[in-house]
Amino acid sequence: MSELKPPQDECCAAGAACCPPENPTALQPFTMAAASDAVCCGEPPGPRSNPDEKPGYELQHYVDSFLDSPMGQIPRVKTGLEPADFRGTIKARLGLRGTEYKIAPGLYAVGSPGPDSPVLVTANYKLTFDTLRRELTSFDGWLLVIDTRGINVWCAAGKTLFSTQEVVYRIQQCRLSKVVQHKKIILPQLAATGVSAVSVKKESGFEVLWGPIQARDIRQYVADGCQAGQAMRRVTFTLPERVVLIPVELSHLPKPTIWVLLAVFLLSGIGAGLFSFNAAWSRGLIALVAYAVGILAGAVAAPILLPWIPGRAFALKGSLTGVVAGLAVAVFFGSRLSWVEAAALISFTTAISSYLAMNFTGSTPYTSPSGVEKEMRRAIPLQAAVALIAVVAWVGAAFAG
Repeated sequence: MSELKPPQDECCAAGAACCPPENPTALQPFTMAAASDAVCCGEPPGPRSNPDEKPGYELQHYVDSFLDSPMGQIPRVKTGLEPADFRGTIKARLGLRGTEYKIAPGLYAVGSPGPDSPVLVTANYKLTFDTLRRELTSFDGWLLVIDTRGINVWCAAGKTLFSTQEVVYRIQQCRLSKVVQHKKIILPQLAATGVSAVSVKKESGFEVLWGPIQARDIRQYVADGCQAGQAMRRVTFTLPERVVLIPVELSHLPKPTIWVLLAVFLLSGIGAGLFSFNAAWSRGLIALVAYAVGILAGAVAAPILLPWIPGRAFALKGSLTGVVAGLAVAVFFGSRLSWVEAAALISFTTAISSYLAMNFTGSTPYTSPSGVEKEMRRAIPLQAAVALIAVVAWVGAAFAG
């Protein structure tokens, strides 16, 4: 049987060559050919639909083609990133995509894998998926993507989304045993807090191999017979790794900031004369500066200076940067402030900075989920108390002055 080929586009093959007669006013007999020519006039048609397109499904740009397997066609992904991927990364880093930046869970192929090729398990967070696939150039393997609700491996494991049950379910749902002959899957080491290798083996028959921390080491790990060196097991949190998280932390602030600004100006206007718009403006601007400096101290300075700030608790680290920042604000405005107002601004800046630095804990590999919860239970009441003292002192200073 000859190979089935799509029909060729005869009309407009050479651009807009097949147009109606140049003299449309002349009386001519109607023919189907003339009608066809009239419809065909205009811009050349676009390319044919991709043969891999299917009704009701959207073909993603990161899918190169489809690979035939015992379980049907499996999407083969590209290992090179495209402009759309970089735009998505920027939006994700700025916190504009949230948990919607995700891909469909399931089985994917890289290169030309076979029944003996390794199986790499990862999260369906698109940024994690991109980080892994770009390291797999000239690599033949399978990617088993589990549904972590668009959350990265580390956080999903802490939230029990990258879990034993999810891994087992995805193995069975994709019928992985029909695709590969071996019974081994490679999981990222950062998923270890949420996955029991013993339970996965018992429930699915697949042995869990713990891969390296960084995706860039995965090829060497496989080449070495799935043996990880000490460097591959070491968790790092370098300056670039900390800085890249700052925009996400800042992206959570616009909505609460609106309410903070409103409260700052209203409270700044309260005084002996009940309310003064001049005071609301002049004192409100000073309080606004203190708020902005507190944000910079907790969400920017604390992450950057993290290894060098004394203390282990992030709330404590943030309070230290907040005190320094608050003192800078008090010194800057100098004679415009009473000592009560200066103390109020320092307290306000400290509370803001401490809270934001504490929030950064969840982005780090330093603390376990239980450790984060423990610190929050202790720190939040203190932060709220300091913020309340700052508000009372700031409003009270207007009556004392």
